[in-house]
Formats: sequence, C-alpha cells, structure tokens
Amino acid sequence: MLRRLALGVLPFLGSVLAQAGGAYVDPDNGITFYGYTEPAHGVTYGFVFPPLGSTSNEFIGEIVAPIAGAWAGVSPGGSMINNLLLVAWPNAGKIVRSARYTTSYVLPTAMSGPILTDLPSSKVNATHWKWVYRCQNCVTWATDSGTNSIPVGDFGVPAWAYSSAPVDTPSNPQSTFVEHTDFGFFGLDYSAAHVSDAQYQIWASGGSGTGTVPPTGTPTTTPTGPTSTVPAIPYDYIVVGSGPGGLVTTDRLTEAGKKVILIERGGPSLGFTGGNYQPDWEKGTNLTKFDTPGLFETMFSDSNSFWWCKDITVFAGCLLGGGTAINGGLWWLPPDLDFSTSYGWPSSWVNHNPYTAKLKARLPGTDIPSTDGKRYLMQSADVTAQLLKSSNYVNITINDNTNYKDHVYGYSTFGFLGGKRAGPIATYYKSAIARKNLVYKPNTMVLNVVRDGSQITGVKTNDNVIGGNGIIPLTAKGRVILSAGSFGTPRILFRSGIGPTDMINLVKADSVAGPLLPPQAQWLNLPVGYNVSDNPSINLVFTHPSVDAYDNWANVWTAPRPADAKQYIKDQSGVLAHASPRLNFWRAYSGSDQKTRWLQGTARPGAASITTKYAYNASQIMTITVYLSTGVTSRGRIGIDAALKAYPIVNPWFTDPVDKAVLLQGINDLVANIPKVSGLTMITPDNTTTVKAYVDAYDPASMNSNHWVGSCSINHVVDQNTKVIGTNNLFVVDASIIPSMPMGNPQASIMSMAEQAVAKILALAGGA
Repeated sequence: MLRRLALGVLPFLGSVLAQAGGAYVDPDNGITFYGYTEPAHGVTYGFVFPPLGSTSNEFIGEIVAPIAGAWAGVSPGGSMINNLLLVAWPNAGKIVRSARYTTSYVLPTAMSGPILTDLPSSKVNATHWKWVYRCQNCVTWATDSGTNSIPVGDFGVPAWAYSSAPVDTPSNPQSTFVEHTDFGFFGLDYSAAHVSDAQYQIWASGGSGTGTVPPTGTPTTTPTGPTSTVPAIPYDYIVVGSGPGGLVTTDRLTEAGKKVILIERGGPSLGFTGGNYQPDWEKGTNLTKFDTPGLFETMFSDSNSFWWCKDITVFAGCLLGGGTAINGGLWWLPPDLDFSTSYGWPSSWVNHNPYTAKLKARLPGTDIPSTDGKRYLMQSADVTAQLLKSSNYVNITINDNTNYKDHVYGYSTFGFLGGKRAGPIATYYKSAIARKNLVYKPNTMVLNVVRDGSQITGVKTNDNVIGGNGIIPLTAKGRVILSAGSFGTPRILFRSGIGPTDMINLVKADSVAGPLLPPQAQWLNLPVGYNVSDNPSINLVFTHPSVDAYDNWANVWTAPRPADAKQYIKDQSGVLAHASPRLNFWRAYSGSDQKTRWLQGTARPGAASITTKYAYNASQIMTITVYLSTGVTSRGRIGIDAALKAYPIVNPWFTDPVDKAVLLQGINDLVANIPKVSGLTMITPDNTTTVKAYVDAYDPASMNSNHWVGSCSINHVVDQNTKVIGTNNLFVVDASIIPSMPMGNPQASIMSMAEQAVAKILALAGGA
C-alpha cells in the first residue's frame, strides 16, 4: 500500500505539523473531523477520537474522494509496516472497505482485531464517494515485536495512498490490487482531535453533530473538504514556492524583519527538515535520499517518486527545496555573461558580483565533496580528460575563474556541505526558519493570486481551513512573490488572469478555476510562457577498461557496496558523498549566423540508455552528456492544457537549425579524438550510424535537461525590479524571469539572481 517510502513517522517540528492538517466540519453529518485534503487528487482524510485518557481503543474516520479515485487508503500511524492500514473503494453504489496489515513490503492482507462499522453518511454519488466509519480496536494493536499505536496525545504524520486503477475484484473487501499510483503524508495534531465522550458516542452511534454550519452555498449532497476554523492572518510578504528563488528571497526578507509566510505545495526533503525517506541501509540515521548525493540517480527510477509534481509533464520538484533537493547538485558560480545585456538583462542587473559574492559566502561549493578530502570513482573523469587534452583543453578549478569557459575542463563542483546535499535548504532555509517572523506552510498549493485590478490582496490556496475560503491576505502594503518555477509560476499567473488570452480562456472554461478569475476587463495580456529556453542535451556512451561503472548506480538504493555504505554512514565520506557527475567542460563555437554558442559537457560513470550492435562490458560503461548553454537561440513555449496541467506547448530545442549545427560540430570534434585514447570505444552511437543520424533521430523527451528558463522573462513579463508588468505588488523571483540560458547548470545563477532581486524589491518604495 505505502511501500518502501513509508519507513516511519516523519520527525516534523510541531510548528510545521500544525500547519499541515486541521479541523473541519463534514456538512453531511455535522461531525468535526481533524484531517487534510491533499491537493493532487482532492481526497480528504479525517479522524476524531474520544477524550484523551479514555480507555476506548477506537476512533471515527472518513475518506472523501472524487469518483475518479478507484481506491484510497490511509495509515493513521504513518507507515506501511506493522501498522493499521484502511482501504476503501466504491462498488455498485456502496462502499467496500477493509482493515489490512503487513510485516513486509507486499500487498497488505486482512488485519485481525479491528471492527469496522459504516456510519450512515457513507455514500456514493455522481461526483464523489465517501466512507464514514467507526474503527474499534484501532488505536493500539499487536505486532510481532510488541505493540504499535496512533500517537493520540501528540503530533503525528498519517500517510495516504491513492490509485486511479481499479481493484481486481471490486465486490470483495479483501480484493487484491496493484500498488498505489500516488501517496504522501500530512502532519496532524492528534492531541487536538478529541471531543467529549458524550459527543463522541452520539457520532459513533450514527447521530449527527453540532459543528459549525458550512459556508453559504456549500452543497450538502457532495462531500467537501475542510471548512474554516483558522483565521486568515495578513502578511507583509507571501512567498510562493520553496525552490532556490523562494528560499533565498524568504531568508533575506525575514532577515530584514518582514512578516513572511512561505508556502510550499510539497513536504520535507533533507533529514533536518523532517524528511525521512531513506533506504534500509540508512536506517537509524537522519540521512535521507535527498541528503545523500550518491542516491541522485535513483531519483529517476524510484517507483514511489512522490517528489515529482504530478501536474507538470516534465521533471519538476514538488518538495522543500524544489529542484535543488533532487538535482545532481552541480554548482557553477555565474560568469558575467549570465547577467549581460547581450543576453536580455537590463543594464541595472549587469553588476551581479556583489550578489554572487553574498551567495558564495553562504555556499562556496566544492569539487571534493567527500569529508575525508579525497575524490572517488574518478576513472570516467580521467578518460574524458585524455579525450579533451587532444583538443587543447586546459585543466582548471572551474569556479576560480568563472569567466574562463572556452577549452577548459575541471572536476565537477557541487553545492554540498559536509558530504551532504545543501543548496539553499541547508543554508538559506536553515537560517530563515529559525526566525520568529516566518511562518512556513508546507503541503499547500497556491491556486491563484487574488486581484483587485492591479492590486494584489492575497493568494488563494487549496486549504479551506484558512478563513473558510483558503485565502491568505496581505497587509495594506504587502507584496506577493511567486517562486513556483518555470512551469508553476506561469500557471498561477494564467489562473490569475495574467498571460495570453488563449491560456486564460482555458482557465475560464474550468468549472473550479474559472469562477476565481478576475473580470475579463482586468485580464493582463502579457507573454507569459514565451521565450522559453532549455539546454538541448545528447548522451554519448563509451566503454573503457579502466572505468568502474559502479553497477550503473542500480544497487545504491537497495544494496550498495557494503564498504561504501558503511563509510558514508560513518562520516559522510566516500563514493556516496558524490553525485554521479565527475568532470565538466566548456568550449565556445561561432555559428553560421556569427553568434557565439557555448558547448558544455558532463562525464559520469554508467549510462541511462544504450543502443549498440557491439558486444560490451557493462561494468566499464560511462557517459558524456553534451549540451548547448549560453548563446542558444532556440525558444519554446510553456502553457497549460484543458485540465490545467502545465506542459511545453512548443519544445525549445533546435527550433533554430544553427543550434543543431553547432551541437553536431561540437560532438564531432569530441569523438574525432577517440582513436587517441587507447581502449576507448563509443557504443552509443556505434559505427552502424553517423553522429548526424543519431542526433536527427534523438528522442526529444530525452533531450530535456530540466534547466527551463524564460517563461516570465524580465523586460517582457516582469520589469527590472521583477514586478509583474501592470500590477502594483506582484513579483516573480525564480528561473522563469531569466531571459536566456546560463553558462552552466543554473542553480547558482538562479540564487545569485534571487539575491539581487530581493535587494531590489526591498529597496522599492511603497512596500511593507
């Protein structure tokens, strides 16, 4: 049901938990539940208990799901192993349900002990199904090693599971089914989820409650999510999204004494933030998948990849840190070209150096990430260096001279600290969350900004516990800063009546989002979603007898090499302190249009895919990924579909044929030197095809580098102060405002940009 991810109750801080779930009143039965409506599928999970100290081993719960939810389940204890698991689905107008249990990561089977009683407000209608139940013998239960229980007097982290695939035998409560299609967690203050014994007994026997009447107009025939119990508090600044832009911005705003709320649609990541998703071999530590650099390659192969945004068609991170929590961690401080007027920046942005210096002081980066001062698994770097030396490349420490980017190579540099992932999470977030003027609200999705013409008065969220309508307001001089990323920020703007008319009309046609739009006279026709860039990238796969492919990273999650796992756990040193890249290089090329484009390369052990007629030794494979970076001229467009899912309407790779010609030249120059490196063989492409034919046939889905920039470009969608044109107090600080591709993987350039952006916003007159 919840499989390997749910290894235990998440060690959230109480202040964070209190913001994840809360009280609401079910309009059909009047019961005051304590629970959560998860945003991805709109399923509500609720609980209520007898008084604290009661000897009753029971609770009342409910699951309310859209009809598209083939089945849903909840683990009140927060994990799969040795926990009560409740699963339900609709069939023939009725609810079919069961209590299940498992001692290993297999399909849970019937649990002995719990007694389930369906309460009268359970139902199925045309749009939703609702299971309201009494669960007796369900707070404490026996396990093979003793007892387990729901922490009824403390904070807890229930886990939920959801599937769009029907069970195998819908009429059978013990039906088998395939693994869930999605799952997650939410924080809940169980100590608050109690009522008097008299009230509990009324509800447990099927009686109705006396909770707060739902807001006027709330239908009583369709299950609804939480209604208001928490007042809407105004803030000086509302920051939407905890990626690199949002975390830098939040830290500097709180440092300046502003009252800030940071809203993140996902949950925790690194161990110190409350994350606990870890492989079995890291049990007993505070290390997680996201802390451990050597687990980077598993981000793309994990069947329970809850960190990817499910409503964006490319890889995008929905968790604390955004993409910086799940990327390879490459850390290239920006050269002057990254902020030049030649590449779209206003002249007021050219002097980035003071802001980059502030960034470097917080996170200098390292090309020796292991805490013992040694580099590991460097064979692919050594082989690639031989290849490059034949073309007169020079070996440098890349961040020592950020402007030196022609015919140079160096060891990969990472934004890690102490052998663990850091980025903006272990730096900017860590200092911001310690300040009392910050409220952090995870697991909450911002749908749109609330507008009164050009004035923004707040943001609309999916958490109707706030103010009864999910709206978080601004103070009189408050500002909203969107940092939801190159796909998330445009969608929020579209849903706020800002962007091309074709996109806003898609929002208008949506039954939920349409009524939230401002009047059409207030729509702002800005080129949101246009001018999008991403590095086109091509993988070349080689073998060399000196290379250790490290089992192509296939075993690092379940069974890494024992000595390496032991070494990493001991002091965060060794192979697993590195992400997979080992060497990077750059070269400048002049295209037929007389424009300069920069080739970038990354070498690593292993390979994502291999197409070859050669027999080859799989233990000796390595990959060189070749990109175009600064100077790329191709552009695409980001938009939404009728379901409001964000996707690339126009792919941004090779729309200008000169880009393709330059990348082909760069690849041909590289592979021409293969005969000069003894033992080196290129197996993808192999000698049955040409490089040109290989590139011509390359799958566009594999060309994506996930370095998207430009969808809210400065000077086009936002002004030089990052304020959305035509608004008084709406700003964007994320990769979407960057007008052209940075020189390298863009994490550091985004954060330098954010340092400069937040300084400009704070200096701008009229704000809080």
